[in-house]
Amino acid sequence: MDILPTPLTTDPEPGDLRRQHMAFCVLTLFVLAVLLLLHTLFASVLGEPSLRVILLLGLGFSLKAGELIWLQSLDHPLRKRTANLENLLSIAEMFVLTALLAYLTNRDDSPYFALLAIPILQCAYLCSLLTTILLIVASDAMILFWLWYFFHLHPPARASEYLEAGMISVIYLLVGLLVWFLVDQLKTNQARLSTSFAELRATRERLVAEEKLAAIGRLASSIAHEIRNPVAMITGALSTATHPSTADDERQEMFAIAARESERLEHLTADFLTYARPSVPRRSTVLINELLRYICDVARMHATKRAISIASYGSEDLCAEVDASLVEGALLNLVLNAVDATPENGTIELQGAMSDDVLCIRIQNSGPAIPAADLEHIFEPFFTTKPAGTGLGLAIARGIARAHGGDLWVSANEEGCVTFSMTFVSSANDIQTGAAHG
Repeated sequence: MDILPTPLTTDPEPGDLRRQHMAFCVLTLFVLAVLLLLHTLFASVLGEPSLRVILLLGLGFSLKAGELIWLQSLDHPLRKRTANLENLLSIAEMFVLTALLAYLTNRDDSPYFALLAIPILQCAYLCSLLTTILLIVASDAMILFWLWYFFHLHPPARASEYLEAGMISVIYLLVGLLVWFLVDQLKTNQARLSTSFAELRATRERLVAEEKLAAIGRLASSIAHEIRNPVAMITGALSTATHPSTADDERQEMFAIAARESERLEHLTADFLTYARPSVPRRSTVLINELLRYICDVARMHATKRAISIASYGSEDLCAEVDASLVEGALLNLVLNAVDATPENGTIELQGAMSDDVLCIRIQNSGPAIPAADLEHIFEPFFTTKPAGTGLGLAIARGIARAHGGDLWVSANEEGCVTFSMTFVSSANDIQTGAAHG
């Protein structure tokens, strides 16, 4: 699977557009409030704010508050076209508000020209470099035009005010360009990061797909290997049995071998089908301690040959909603494996407990520790250390546990104490909880 890099883009996501415009609304509300407060505190220098100034500030504050509420109430991302229109109206609103406030305060050094910094920052953050430069030029032109207009009405003109306006214009230009450059770098880095993340995700998906194919290949190889042996035995036995020179007793023996290998092949096929297509649990309320005692009784016939004792522990009223047939088969497989791994005069213990609707059953034997090399593969299909084993028993048992929302793992692996823990979610309505406990 080829991985094509995603082209770099500086366009923000729709969800980011709404958050960005909301941030500028909050900034505008804050600046309007601060300017009114400063005008009031420094009334001796700037003059008392007139009723018209207060009403105009209130109108600007209300418009921005309404815009903020509208943005917050949107139940869908802000579309780019709507965002561009909202951006244009917001900038125009600031220019008109600044011009009217400057006219009403009637001062050559009106503090309300500070409002022009907001559309410059907004444009530098959201628009192109050319648009930002044009807006900065428009802001500077507005300041210079106001000075010309003011001194036309109130001569003579003072050069110091024009110098101050020129310095403000340079500051606006530097700030606007610097903010645009920094934001452009952030957007470029974000786009590159998004591209890298997309490539990483594509690589992960490719690796997962390749791993699945490799697992299927290993499984197919194991199936072919397991089937080849009994098929070869059957073919050889039948070939020998049908040869004219074969004696009758030898012929009967060959037929017996073919029948035995056919039965082995049938069991292998049935186990593989069980592993490949695990049954959906048919849950019913099961008394766990009775189930454990039954497993012990069935396995005890096999264990008494080597004087191995089997015992179960648990509360008599312990019950869970599980598939009794599936759980019984999985536990019986684990216990029989424990019998094979336990030395003579050893012990095997089964214990069940319930915690937060998760049933945990532990099967502990006094056998030797499982070698580390085998421990990594014991749940893999067709991995076995038994000469006549198919290597599917543990894989099937784990599949049954996971079908119940639980899991199967080796919880203890020490010399003389090997424990397999198996969990089942008691309720079919809470499978994820059981998986988490597993």
